[in-house]
Amino acid sequence: MSTLFDSVSKLGAATRKNIDSLGLATLFLLRIVSSLFTGRVSFKQVIKQIYFIGNRSLIVIIVAALFTGMVVALQFYDTLVRFGSVDLLGSAVALSLIKELGPVMTALMVIARVGSATCSEIGIMRNEQQFDALDCMAINSYRYVMLPRLLAALICVPILTAVFDLVGIGGGYIVGIHIQGESPGAYIQGVMDTISFKDVLVGQIKSLVFGLFIMWIPLYYGYYLHRNQKNMGAEGVSNGTTQAVVMSAIIMLFSDYIVSSLAL
Repeated sequence: MSTLFDSVSKLGAATRKNIDSLGLATLFLLRIVSSLFTGRVSFKQVIKQIYFIGNRSLIVIIVAALFTGMVVALQFYDTLVRFGSVDLLGSAVALSLIKELGPVMTALMVIARVGSATCSEIGIMRNEQQFDALDCMAINSYRYVMLPRLLAALICVPILTAVFDLVGIGGGYIVGIHIQGESPGAYIQGVMDTISFKDVLVGQIKSLVFGLFIMWIPLYYGYYLHRNQKNMGAEGVSNGTTQAVVMSAIIMLFSDYIVSSLAL
């Protein structure tokens, strides 16, 4: 009986901790958003973060998109040729990339590169009491540090997603035309006839939502490192970064399902 009570007690404590963390993370986001209306945004910092997220992630996105498009085209071709529907290759590749693979793969690439770097950077700043120094100088750390990163993510992730889509469709073209021998006109016409404004809009809405989670969660884990980790040294930063990346990916995939179900 005592074992049962202990299990229930641990479950209750874990549930309460998770609810507290959710509430704290929500308040953290609200403070960042409200800082947009309480003073002037540092556009220099926004541009700096756009360069960090967008420009320095571009090569990774292009390479990943090219091979993703090629693999998708290869798999679809193998399936469509059995049913005599090879002319639908362009349509299948474009739809799968624009509505699903483009936003998700872009988000995962950005989480791996930017989310981990952001969490560790904010965690180190927290360890070194740089936020306390900003508060002493009457500088709003939410507006100066957090907000530019969030705005940059909301700007860059949809753009990177569009790049991923275009390059991925190009990768599918390479496989379909130059390797499998499909007609170039049929591939391009399939892409043009199938894609609608709604498809593009759904993909961009997904990327916007993903951009929010990609930056919000690592910022939260980095800023509240002292709350979530017993060790505030290198080990604590490492553990916090790992948790931030994993949680960002899980919540991103969950939100992908929600947006997809609402868009049907």
